[in-house]
Amino acid sequence: MSEVSTTFVIGTAGHIDHGKTALVRALTGRDTDRLPEEKARGISIELGFAPLTLPSGRLVSLVDVPGHERFVRHMVAGASGIDGYVLCVAADDGVMPQTREHVAVLDLLGVDAGVVAITKADRMDPILAVEETRELVGEGHEIVPVCAPSGLGIDELLAAIERLVDGAARRHGGGPPRLFVDRSFSVPGAGTVVTGTLWGHGLTRGERVRVLPSGRDARIRSVEQHDHDVEVAGSGRVALNLAGVERDDVGRGTCVVRASDPWMATERIDVELRVLPDAPGPLRTRRRLQLFLGTSECAATVVVLEGREIAPGATGFAQLRTERPIVAAPGDRVVLRSAERATIAGALVLDVPPARHGRGSGAAERLRVVQRGEPKALLALRLAEAGPEGIVLDDVDDDLLRDVGGMRLDAKRCITIDTAARATDAVLAALAGGSLTLAGAAAASGLGEAAAAALVALLITDGRVERDGVRVAVSGPAQGDSPLGDLLCQILEAAGLQPPSTRDLVEQAGADPDEVGATLARLREAGRVVGAGDLWFDAAAADAATRRAVAALSERALGIGALRDLWGVGRRHALALAAHLDASGLTRRVGDERVLRRSAR
Repeated sequence: MSEVSTTFVIGTAGHIDHGKTALVRALTGRDTDRLPEEKARGISIELGFAPLTLPSGRLVSLVDVPGHERFVRHMVAGASGIDGYVLCVAADDGVMPQTREHVAVLDLLGVDAGVVAITKADRMDPILAVEETRELVGEGHEIVPVCAPSGLGIDELLAAIERLVDGAARRHGGGPPRLFVDRSFSVPGAGTVVTGTLWGHGLTRGERVRVLPSGRDARIRSVEQHDHDVEVAGSGRVALNLAGVERDDVGRGTCVVRASDPWMATERIDVELRVLPDAPGPLRTRRRLQLFLGTSECAATVVVLEGREIAPGATGFAQLRTERPIVAAPGDRVVLRSAERATIAGALVLDVPPARHGRGSGAAERLRVVQRGEPKALLALRLAEAGPEGIVLDDVDDDLLRDVGGMRLDAKRCITIDTAARATDAVLAALAGGSLTLAGAAAASGLGEAAAAALVALLITDGRVERDGVRVAVSGPAQGDSPLGDLLCQILEAAGLQPPSTRDLVEQAGADPDEVGATLARLREAGRVVGAGDLWFDAAAADAATRRAVAALSERALGIGALRDLWGVGRRHALALAAHLDASGLTRRVGDERVLRRSAR
């Protein structure tokens, strides 16, 4: 049992009957046409695979793709995982329609490292084909005339491929592993076997994996690469023997990932979309196309995010909404084809999974920030979008974090300073009525579970809150603002959610109205009372009412009558509390009802 090192993947490309499969046979000694109909018709229909040993002894994976226009979808599936290509152009035909489409597909996928084989060089002087091909692919590509049956130029082509591999980088070498399945079959005595091109880091024998989008879990019984059993497959062409799934569970287009990695399938991706110059027209919102990513294929609807269309030869931001879930990551490239079986566009994935949005939503400006990749702007964006959940950023510079208005709650979790300040005020207000459990104090913050626990721990560390077992309280002995402040707090605490009017409060306190007003303002700053409309509420009572309302509003919108019943108060007090919810940024009024803001959810 051994480990195969990182393997470069090369794919063929070119028009039908330009000698791709014959060339692969000459290079590897293998016939990649395995189907009876392929042998009968003399054309490649499905993807073929073979290991290729270079003059240095280095092993690379070779993918042979069909050249017929009816099978371009298979070509796209094969080309999605390659790092470089061998473009085949027949000397007697020159550049043909599928030659151009294959080159366009490679360009859309970002595969720019390649060599050219002018095949059938024994039939005609290859000079014209060389000139046509150089005009198509540009300078910088080695072009080698060959004749597969006789072996003419094969050694020179192998040397050119060696130089290609030495000078090019792997396109899918980083990140957690993904295996886009191109074949699945059953082996007697072994069970289900899947093959594909491995993206990202390696997969290991015995590892738990997950099949997406179905979510079925499995275990890797064994790993094979280039006909050898290995402990770990580093990259390239891989076969996995899976326990726990049937052949039908892992068909072509499914994706095998490590179960412990945070992959998820999505039906939306935000992209930078590029329309080919020779596309028949612009792309507009609601245009349906076939989307290809890895070996997956499904229909997708285009939603243009700025402007009304993306013209031929232009780029623009768009959201692609797929009819089936796909497994995508930022940096992936997808190919888009029309119902007329023509490749018309490609896209670079920028965000997964995004919110559902359209033109005028501001999403294009957000994607522009993502695309630029400026650390400061990206960090500010991530913090803002994290909201009350906070975000784990264990490697960010503290000075940069402060520059964008962020702070650490603990060693890893970060949040905006404004969000932390509001949450701190909420915790201290809740504690003004007495001690709370740790869980109660965290819940009062309004933050996500992990962020709330970190905030309470930070308040304890800073000495603003004291812990006594499983309960916490405001540090130091409870101090009243003044005798008048203590009296006002006692009146409001006893009144609960039905406090007296300000005039009646002044009369009950027996004090000067201006003095009462100034004292209430100080109590509000201390987090002991809440001003809502023309009424004053005990802070703990108002906080409890807020939590009940948020819980109810998370299910549906509520009118003032329903809120009044929820709180058990009269209309005047319900209106004041509802105004407090609006002012706190938790709700907004739509017609006669209150709805919960997205940030509060």
